[in-house]
Amino acid sequence: MATVASTSRTEVVDGGGPPEGGPAARPNAVIDGIEQVAGMMTLAWRTVVAIVTPPFSWKADLVEETWLILRRCFIPVVLATLFFGFGAPGIQGGNITNVFGTVDRLGAFFVMASVREFAPWINGMVIAGVAGTAICADLGARKVREEIDALSVLGIDPVRSIVVPRFLALGVVTALMNLVAIVMGVLGGWLAAVSIFGETTAGYLATFGSNFTPPDLLGSVLKTSIFGFIVAIVCCYKGLNVKGGAEGVGRAVNQGVVLSFVGIWVFNSVFTYTLLAAYPETANLH
Repeated sequence: MATVASTSRTEVVDGGGPPEGGPAARPNAVIDGIEQVAGMMTLAWRTVVAIVTPPFSWKADLVEETWLILRRCFIPVVLATLFFGFGAPGIQGGNITNVFGTVDRLGAFFVMASVREFAPWINGMVIAGVAGTAICADLGARKVREEIDALSVLGIDPVRSIVVPRFLALGVVTALMNLVAIVMGVLGGWLAAVSIFGETTAGYLATFGSNFTPPDLLGSVLKTSIFGFIVAIVCCYKGLNVKGGAEGVGRAVNQGVVLSFVGIWVFNSVFTYTLLAAYPETANLH
């Protein structure tokens, strides 16, 4: 009887709280999300301040990080944008224009498809998935080994020495890789127009050139540079705040790349709406 009573009391105590993931857990998740956003904004501000104030000890690391990101991301960006340009907007867009007998307008369509949308988007996804995860895993491993704390003890600012070169490298490389992505995307559309639908190279390039405007190109480069900054802040923040050993590093990498994707999607939508509102002529196909 005593055992039964004790068991009953234990069940009451253990089962008295709200279930995991219930109403009590949701406010904690919201508060944690707000704290993380505030932490990322604080890290971004500290990074910008470190960039414009001496000492500029991050210059050598900037060159090294830039070359590392270029080496890792160049081939994936080239292949992804080439085959995506050939398949999705190339063949599918060509099928639509072919229905109306206007395959020659496929070049004009690729100004919107490649320059403005899918080339920057794929570029951002590749940078986040390849470079962003590598940065997050590297910083997370350093955090677990207490190397970040050791730098602070030695009087070395981790933001200036670690975050700044990666922040600048991602912003610069993402913008440069976007130019490569645009060229490969347009090349994929040309392959589809010429090989599948029998369009001429001159016709494709003529309609592309008649719709290609400086706001499209400059907006695309600016947008992707900010993509890189978003990926850098998110992944560096996650790497610098790892908890839980190796398992925590894996969790931080997963969260970092997902949050980077979300940040890119949201910013891309807002930027595109703003660009079309400021330059409405870019929405017309000539």
